Amino acid sequence: MARPADFTPRIDAPDLGQMTDGDASGLVPEGRVAGLRFVGDELDGRRLAGVSFRECTFHDVSVDGADLRSAGFVDVAIERLNAPVFSAPRSQFRRVVVDGSRFGSAEVYESEWESVEFRNCKLGYVNLRGAELQDVLFTGCILDELDLGGAAAHRLAFADSRVRRLDLTAAKLKHVDLRGLEMRELAGLEGLRGAAMTPFQIGELAPLFAAHFGIVEKT
Repeated sequence: MARPADFTPRIDAPDLGQMTDGDASGLVPEGRVAGLRFVGDELDGRRLAGVSFRECTFHDVSVDGADLRSAGFVDVAIERLNAPVFSAPRSQFRRVVVDGSRFGSAEVYESEWESVEFRNCKLGYVNLRGAELQDVLFTGCILDELDLGGAAAHRLAFADSRVRRLDLTAAKLKHVDLRGLEMRELAGLEGLRGAAMTPFQIGELAPLFAAHFGIVEKT
């Protein structure tokens, strides 16, 4: 008998060793940073493309408008990050937890996320177009718009979260759990293949399904 599909993301806690206080002024593009904690720092507008953080923590840090394209975050814990504009396209997140943070627009398209959890965060527009996501969990989060157009997601789940608009155009989903996500708008119905939903959610989307397949309701 076939084994039941596993929709539960496998989230590993960041592997954090002993850390020392970091000096944010010394961060440079393509730099390699390990075993540091950053508290209350402002990285607004900094050019940090390609920087790599390993076994680091961030508390009450602001990164508004910082250039973090192609940056790496491995074994990183982030708490109360302030990012009206978060620019980290083509970045890597592995064993990362983000807690109690605020993002306005998050440009993280074509990124690679593995074992990533967002907890109790408020997010505006999150651009994950073309991203590769594996074992990702959003818990207690509020999102304005989540764009997964062209993304590949395996074991992506939501718990006690809501989003105003979800875009799944050309997305490739495998074992994605949407049962804990309250949605108001959905684009890209064809991208739902591989997702789990509640009967209530499916009923709420019935008019969209009917329009998509050209079904005419008559009595």
